[in-house]
Amino acid sequence: MNFFKEIFDYRQMIFSLVHKDLRGRYLGTLLGFLWTFVNPLLQLLVYNLIFSVVFRNGIERFYLFLFIGLVPWMFFSSCVVGGSTSVISASSMVTKIYFPREVLPIAYVTSSFVNMLLCFIVVFLIVFISGISFNIAVWIYLPLVMIIEYVMGLGVAMIVSSLTVYFRDLEHILGILTMAWMYLTPILYTFDTVPEGIRRILSLNPMKPVIEAYQSILYYAKAPELDTMIQAVFFGVVMVFIGFIIFNLLKRKFAEEL
Repeated sequence: MNFFKEIFDYRQMIFSLVHKDLRGRYLGTLLGFLWTFVNPLLQLLVYNLIFSVVFRNGIERFYLFLFIGLVPWMFFSSCVVGGSTSVISASSMVTKIYFPREVLPIAYVTSSFVNMLLCFIVVFLIVFISGISFNIAVWIYLPLVMIIEYVMGLGVAMIVSSLTVYFRDLEHILGILTMAWMYLTPILYTFDTVPEGIRRILSLNPMKPVIEAYQSILYYAKAPELDTMIQAVFFGVVMVFIGFIIFNLLKRKFAEEL
């Protein structure tokens, strides 16, 4: 309880870091804040061209199916890759002043989460244009899924940000791992098209139930399966629990390593 109280006491610092990150994310670029929407749209265009024209996968309204999974994945990927440097990039603060070190990954993940919420404005527009039936009873699940993914992303960011302080190569390795991880997640395909022999392995992917929950709500217009939600909550809780334990063990020597 003392830990959570301390984090709450430093909430203003978290808000300041989030504001700074959001302002500086596209600072100096020609399009500026518009890159929040342009970046996922360009990725959607590339993947849609490849997997609906070159390699046809037979998914109806593939552009919508893809975008619904792509935006949450971009948030999670940023938690893994960008979150890994959240402590290192603030080395001057870590070595000079005291504050709960957990503030740094929390601020980064929160900033990326806000960016994802803004991207969902475009997702909602595409869903509306596509003519998907609107059921408010189903959309109520959406905030819950977003919170679960935030918790999961925070747990992963805690793990990689603390480990990267000691193993700097991890920052570059994670870029390759997240690329492979994406193809192991049902974003470009449906899980039922996966060969039976490897389904059990892919079921261990913590992002699988999260992406499937988004797809159920926004693409299929139905409530996520209970098993899917239970799996997502389980993976989220386990991730954040492990993340805080590892971060707490390693943070004691951050100043020395930096």
